[in-house]
Amino acid sequence: MQKISACLWFDTQAEEAVNFYTSIFGNSKKGRVLHYGEEAPMKAGTVLTIEFEIEGQKFTALNGGPLFQFSEAVSFMVDCKSQEEIDYYWDRLLEGGHAQQCGWLKDKFGVSWQIAPSVLIDMINDPDAEKAQRVMQTMMQMVKFDIAKLEAAYAA
Repeated sequence: MQKISACLWFDTQAEEAVNFYTSIFGNSKKGRVLHYGEEAPMKAGTVLTIEFEIEGQKFTALNGGPLFQFSEAVSFMVDCKSQEEIDYYWDRLLEGGHAQQCGWLKDKFGVSWQIAPSVLIDMINDPDAEKAQRVMQTMMQMVKFDIAKLEAAYAA
């Protein structure tokens, strides 16, 4: 059993969000659903929580009302092995959301994601400081990551 899991607080869109996320990630599944009962803050029968899993990571989506909003202070990083993976996750998660700097995007629910190539961390941690700096400068100019441009900066 996973000791720590994330709970995502939604206004009323927990079920919609879980359906959205599980449709994007192939290795995902929905779990138990709990509904509000009588004399609850929301209408009886409304979804309270939904457990779900993406790529082995367990989550709970909670319909808690409009009290709290997501911020960039917490985000989910998607490790991508190819440009095709970056393009797929970027395009799907961006539907109804908006792009941000350096591979970051905010989805239509306000959840922040970073869609990043696996090779990036190795390149910016290279012992050759000039190579690492070129990659960092190139990365800072990007919105969606382009592996070919990062590799070209690394090889220059």
